[in-house]
Amino acid sequence: MSLLELDNVTIRFGGLTAVDGLSFSVDEGEVFAIVGPNGAGKSTVFNLISRFYDPDEGTIRFDGHDLLKVRPAGVAAYGVARTFQNIELFDHATVLQNLLVGRHRHRRTSLLSEILFTPSVRRQELESREKVEEIIDFLDLQPYREKMIAGLPYGVRKVVEVARALATEPKLLLLDEPASGLSVEETTDMRWWIDDIRRQMGITVLMVEHDMGLVSSVSDRVLAMADGARLALGTPEEVQSDPAVIEAYLGKAA
Repeated sequence: MSLLELDNVTIRFGGLTAVDGLSFSVDEGEVFAIVGPNGAGKSTVFNLISRFYDPDEGTIRFDGHDLLKVRPAGVAAYGVARTFQNIELFDHATVLQNLLVGRHRHRRTSLLSEILFTPSVRRQELESREKVEEIIDFLDLQPYREKMIAGLPYGVRKVVEVARALATEPKLLLLDEPASGLSVEETTDMRWWIDDIRRQMGITVLMVEHDMGLVSSVSDRVLAMADGARLALGTPEEVQSDPAVIEAYLGKAA
């Protein structure tokens, strides 16, 4: 069953068509990758799903809901979480504090009850702390839980951003270039975590990625884009051998 559906989605910025009549669906429980050269429109697709942008044409549906009727701040409440190419964390807060921010969408108490620190607030905080500790254990972040983000290596910060997204308990996790800037060893770890996120947590993953080794190892299906449009869709092997994809990456001479 399709969890996410984009139908004939188009967005223009002035005279530039960033996404051009794009249609695809992501099935529940799969890892789906979007690949393509720089400027292909991949991150724009993520920004459309996240409701940072409104398309000029087309529809976007998630879990049976019309996402175009949802305010950007409300997307997480429907079960969509994402990471960013440029890490977006609170540098002067700890790993634990950053993950607790991800629990905000599960808040069920009022401002007054939180000021009074009622029993319901205490139960909610305990529930959030237990969930966050599970994620810290899952992603091997125990050595960093009380450390400030600003002092952490880049690779660890990438993992923390994934952890914060997981803290929202999403149905769909959007990973924007998860392997960007990582070492070979860190990329291998990311591969196993993506696989575990799908298999152990039951979370559907949609990712944009340039590392075709990572894409091939974790993805069920791959969408190749160029100039905002769809070039090919299929298994990693099918897409990598598609003549249109080869031409887009290497030129006609290839």
